[in-house]
Amino acid sequence: MTSSVPRLVVAAPSSGSGKTTVATGLMAAFAARGLAVSPHKVGPDYIDPGYHALATGRVGRNLDAYLCGPELIAPLFLHGARGCDVAVVEGVMGLYDGAAGEGELASTAQVAKLLRAPVVLVVDASSQSRSVAALVHGFASWDPGVRIGGVILNKVGSDRHEELLREALDSSGVPVLGVLRRAPQVDTPSRHLGLVPVAERRAAAVEAVAAMAAQVARGCDLDALEALARSAGAVPAGSAPWTPDRPGGPGPQSPDGLVVAVAGGPAFTFSYAEHAELLAAAGAEVVPFDPLRDEGLPEGTRGLVVGGGFPEVYAGELSANERLRKAVAELAFSGAPVAAECAGLLYLCRELDGQPMCGVLDATARMTDRLTLGYRDAVAVGDSALAAAGTRMRGHEFHRTVVEPGAGAAPAWGVRAPVRRVEGFVQQGVHASYLHTHWASEPGVARRFVERCRTS
Repeated sequence: MTSSVPRLVVAAPSSGSGKTTVATGLMAAFAARGLAVSPHKVGPDYIDPGYHALATGRVGRNLDAYLCGPELIAPLFLHGARGCDVAVVEGVMGLYDGAAGEGELASTAQVAKLLRAPVVLVVDASSQSRSVAALVHGFASWDPGVRIGGVILNKVGSDRHEELLREALDSSGVPVLGVLRRAPQVDTPSRHLGLVPVAERRAAAVEAVAAMAAQVARGCDLDALEALARSAGAVPAGSAPWTPDRPGGPGPQSPDGLVVAVAGGPAFTFSYAEHAELLAAAGAEVVPFDPLRDEGLPEGTRGLVVGGGFPEVYAGELSANERLRKAVAELAFSGAPVAAECAGLLYLCRELDGQPMCGVLDATARMTDRLTLGYRDAVAVGDSALAAAGTRMRGHEFHRTVVEPGAGAAPAWGVRAPVRRVEGFVQQGVHASYLHTHWASEPGVARRFVERCRTS
């Protein structure tokens, strides 16, 4: 049964400990054993799920208790894990780190408890020996509701170093399930917003995932890790898989030729899988396109979704695709619904770092050295193709760009935290904002968007 899918959470004391290497490598190693692996990521991260998908052959999915609410964590997990033999959930930051000022909310620990999943703690042991026992003991005893089922020691320097670490942990009660030596070949390149996405380095990413799998298979006890996953039991009673269908309604509508184009390719890699599923359930034919390569929108496009990504990296190429820029502008000025988040917002501006963009919004965008990062509580200021006035959603900002002005005459959202402000643009059918939102938390936005596509 899906509700009892074997599962474990890969966590760490802090960022940089090696969670992504271990989680991705473990997913790939399990898949190499012939297991159907369901990959998940705690938090709003879009990039790690791309590597997870490469490792498993399945869509990487996010579990974010802030964006979606704790009540949706188990249903979204069960939705993603349908038909799988085992699920691996990669944590975020340190095990107990969550939304600022919100206690355990959105932490890896909270998600592990909501899923009743055992935790494997990945410890960077490069600068310690006996102290590792105190560290692991502290994490294992901090919250009785979190079950630390084992430790994987990462960045171990030598056989003697490994011996000292194992001796120290013998009395901790937490078994060592793996020891990984320093292996720079599994490192993945980073830049201003984290790892470089899979879509930008496909061949190199395949090699990196293969190296991660080999390292994990060589250094970890896969039998013990699989047994730990199978010890999880059932997901909490009353949890049923999430569905993109209208609750209590007739189920998904059949596409009637209503095409919603969704930007993809290397410049627009940030999207949650549930968004396309919700659009399809509302009756849309979801057609991806690549603004770097395609010179026109998909035939019959009635609506457009442009999510997040890295347009600043590809500003010259996006600008050079003048035919597509004009097609996007024509669609927007016709009144057709357009939903744009973060990178999509930049693409709709007059220019980005001096390069002409679509010119839908009377605004300019540019790169800065300042990182804007954090969860946001938002309310729709007025009616739009995406949300009715007063609709409340939670979102996440993550960018090093600035748009001037930051809001149009009709803003998209009123935002609380870190200061109260309005941001984004609503004009005709366009809803453009820096805020990344997870539509599973408010399925009505997808239904509203498709209905506006149908009637505009």
